[in-house]
Amino acid sequence: MTHDTATDRIEILLVEDNEPDVLLTLEAFEDARVPNRMHVARDGVEALRFLRREGEYAAAPRPDVILMDINMPRKTGLEVLAEVKADPALRSIPVVMLTTSQAEDDVRASYERHASGYVVKPVGFENFLGAMRAFESFWLTFVRFPPRA
Repeated sequence: MTHDTATDRIEILLVEDNEPDVLLTLEAFEDARVPNRMHVARDGVEALRFLRREGEYAAAPRPDVILMDINMPRKTGLEVLAEVKADPALRSIPVVMLTTSQAEDDVRASYERHASGYVVKPVGFENFLGAMRAFESFWLTFVRFPPRA
C-alpha cells in the first residue's frame, strides 16, 4: 500500500508525559493544513505497546512519524528510540525527539540511536506553537513517509 499524504491522514504518535505539553501539541496540530491524527502515549512503555500493537493497542495504526520526549517515567525516550531502531518492523518510522533538554550528551545520544531530528521545546505558549507549526510545515508538508505495511 502506498501512502499518499495529499489524501490520507498522517498518523502521529506523541510520546509525552507532561500534560500541558500534550495539550499544547494537540492544539498546535488541530488547525494543521495537512490532515493528521495524533495519538498520545504517556510514557515509553505505553509507546512500545502502541507501536507493537499489544493489548488494548491491537488495532493501533502504524504512525508515520513519532514525536518523543526524552525524560519520561518507566522508560526514557532514548531507551524507546533504541528499541524502535533495533526492531526491523519499526525502524523505518521517523522519530523526532521533542524535549526540554539542551544537553549535548542527549543530542549526541539521540542521533547515535538514529533519531531523525532533535527539537528543543521553546519556552512560552506562542514560541511552542510556532515550533509545532514549523514542524508541521516541514514534516507534514514536504516529507514523504515510508509506505504503510
